[in-house]
Amino acid sequence: MLNIILDNDIILGLLSRTTNDIQHCYTRLQKSAVRFWIPCCSLSLLETQIVPARHHPLSILLENGVQLLSSWAAHWHEIPATQRNKTQALISLDAAILPGASMIWTHNDKFEPGHPDVECGDHEAVYSLLAQSEKEQTLVDLTIPQLNLRPALEKSLINVLKHGQYILGPEVQRLEGQLAAYVRTKHCVTVANGTEALLLALMAVGVKAGDEVITSVFNFVAAAEMIALLGAKPVFVDIDPQTYNLNPSLLKAALTSKTRAIIPVSLFGQCADFDAINAIAAQHKLPVIEDAGQSFGATYKNRHSGALSTIGCTSFFPSKPLGAYGDAGACFTEDDDLANLMRQLRTHGQDQRYHHRVIGMNSRLDTLQAGILLTKLTVFAKEMEQRTKVGSMYTRLFNQSETPGKMSVKTPVIAPHNTSVYAQYTIEVETRQRVQQQLEKLGIPSAVHYPLPLHLQPAFANLEPGVGSFPVAEIVAQRVLSLPMHPYLVEEEISRIVTAVKNAEKT
Repeated sequence: MLNIILDNDIILGLLSRTTNDIQHCYTRLQKSAVRFWIPCCSLSLLETQIVPARHHPLSILLENGVQLLSSWAAHWHEIPATQRNKTQALISLDAAILPGASMIWTHNDKFEPGHPDVECGDHEAVYSLLAQSEKEQTLVDLTIPQLNLRPALEKSLINVLKHGQYILGPEVQRLEGQLAAYVRTKHCVTVANGTEALLLALMAVGVKAGDEVITSVFNFVAAAEMIALLGAKPVFVDIDPQTYNLNPSLLKAALTSKTRAIIPVSLFGQCADFDAINAIAAQHKLPVIEDAGQSFGATYKNRHSGALSTIGCTSFFPSKPLGAYGDAGACFTEDDDLANLMRQLRTHGQDQRYHHRVIGMNSRLDTLQAGILLTKLTVFAKEMEQRTKVGSMYTRLFNQSETPGKMSVKTPVIAPHNTSVYAQYTIEVETRQRVQQQLEKLGIPSAVHYPLPLHLQPAFANLEPGVGSFPVAEIVAQRVLSLPMHPYLVEEEISRIVTAVKNAEKT
């Protein structure tokens, strides 16, 4: 990503009512991976230079994707004493904090940048830097959404600094209301992270030492870890080979007199089969806790992930479909008593200040993170649509020119009653190590989610089920591979990744 900061002479050329070379260059640059910025510190001078008879209004640029670059007070103090033009130095310093490479586009050959990482020059210099700055492929791109929302994010952070309520401030209450409305549940209780969301849910339903809690054997460690942390025993169940979620047909065999809860995992972006799981749980009067850490935004039979069981728990880790810029999580429920209890548990068990009704913990969502999530919620629906398009595009390209039933690459299978948010785009390949090595040579990142089923993790060796106990999970763990996945992947990038995987499998 190349950030192009527009000097006033360039802005005036772009706004000119007379067609010129600057406008032609701008049109050409728009086709590349660039982002244009107008520095706020030069706006007052710019307004005096815009003549309505000769220029279009500045709003023309702002309405067509050009963004305003904030000027920070701290940068004024960093301007070298030898710098003759303070505004030019300030523009450079403001530009230097943008992610990616930054360059000031100017026709002023006397422009003096105030930061060593920020170059300046005319359109030829811009083209040259653009040619050098290849876009680095990432598994999850966190830069584009940040830049898209930068002014709103800055305002949100400054508002929190202004009111100073850093713990359970007004943004937290607003976020809980908006999240509950989105998921369509009565209550949302935000917490410090997704792992502690699971812990609070287990505590709220009364799981204690000596109990058993059933969960999927193929998942991140968090759910099983929180069960064990309470002194309870994780009881693992194998997965459906198509969706990788807990297989409901195996659930009854795992039930014992000590079973106190069930935690199905909604893995890789789509929900487990909750009607089947809830029916079995209801027969045995057991609460069900959805681990929705990878499925927030997905639906199951037109119901939202997080609202499918007794309590839904999710994570807002930065790489999640809805991610904060730090740790964050939430619990969802229709039950008033459970919601009140979880709110007490997240604040040391208090039902009022310095009155501790139960033993709890400290798991409060930072107000700063709440403000960030409120901002990101404004584009969440659009990003979900884009994630679906990217996932569908991957699958279409993988299936092209392949004989059904003979594909060497198995693409995600989304159940007909589900929508997926593609938290990961996870395929199965026969020669995973070779595919990963070939992708790495091409600069394409990949990851394995997850290389070991939980029953084979050393932390759970005391449970004693060895190799062969959960055959589906063990086979899947040897074959799964997650490819780059985020809402801003374009078909050219996806096609390159798909071709690389296919070629590696054929080698």
